Amino acid sequence: MITTTTRQHTLRDHLPGRHTVRAASSVEHQAMLASRLTVRDKWLLALLHEHRVLTSFQIQAAAFPSGRSARQRVLDLYLWRAVSRFQPFQQLGSAPMHYVLGPAGAAVLAAEHGLEVKELGYRHDRAMAIAHNQRLAHTVGVNDFFTSLIARTRHTTADETVTAWWSESRCSRHFGDLVIPDGYGRWRTRHREVEWFLEFDTGTESLTKVGHKLAGYARLAESTGIATPLLVWLPTTRREAGARTALARVHTGLDDPRAVPVATAAADLLDPAAPHPSPAEAVWLPLTSARASRAGTRYTLADLADAWPGLTPPAEPGTEDGEGSDAAAASPYRLPPPSPIPPRATPNRIARGEH
Repeated sequence: MITTTTRQHTLRDHLPGRHTVRAASSVEHQAMLASRLTVRDKWLLALLHEHRVLTSFQIQAAAFPSGRSARQRVLDLYLWRAVSRFQPFQQLGSAPMHYVLGPAGAAVLAAEHGLEVKELGYRHDRAMAIAHNQRLAHTVGVNDFFTSLIARTRHTTADETVTAWWSESRCSRHFGDLVIPDGYGRWRTRHREVEWFLEFDTGTESLTKVGHKLAGYARLAESTGIATPLLVWLPTTRREAGARTALARVHTGLDDPRAVPVATAAADLLDPAAPHPSPAEAVWLPLTSARASRAGTRYTLADLADAWPGLTPPAEPGTEDGEGSDAAAASPYRLPPPSPIPPRATPNRIARGEH
């Protein structure tokens, strides 16, 4: 305001109550965190390292019973510099707060696996750079897909759960010479399990480019001998109709179309007023299912295997999918994938105000 004068040095101070970067890297700070971080906190840090950025809504959906409890705990993690945050510009309304791994959190994560922070491939400026990345909306969208499945697992009585969630970067390490999926996941019910690669479409790519991705998945199936379903998630049913035409044009020209099972779904098929809308619902339309093509039958995620009767059930993790070394132990620049399901919450014995 014109009635007060702001001095330049006050703009450079850290937020009241928040530790400086240097203090967050100190032995004393790490000792303090040892008495305050819960198992769920450390799980969240690992999730942020794997998937780069999570919004406040996604964190609540994945791990907390309410928005209030999520905000309180994540505020603690922010003040301790275990996480960092930013809020993207949005023309209408306010965007949710976005969280990335902070310097103190990276130090904890590295120490847990017997590594140096640099061996995580972590740098705070790189972590925060996602705020200006042109793929921010895409990354957040992919994470929305999976955290909504986690929320369904946590809040429904059905015997179903997410058993795997790999990030794009992990997929790139394993399959990048042939194709780079936006994610890899597994969904298990009492009687079956289905795995898939995800292509998350935000409507910015040409439909021709979407269709041409099938060639890479065909090469992957040929090299591994495993037919892994490809799920294509689109923003609207109108976009989905165009994508199915483009996909079918390429799919029918593959040497072995059955080696690349494809299904599509659209976000506007979900009811936003439902308690926990998710891609587990009956929104999936297989590309090669005669019954689905004729009657417009859409499958749940668990029932998708019925659309491809000859599909081989997924192997146990670490046996055939190349994940054995990642799952067994950490190595420089390669941590094991965190479990998609959070550990049970533990009571926090330290009051929030005691820093």
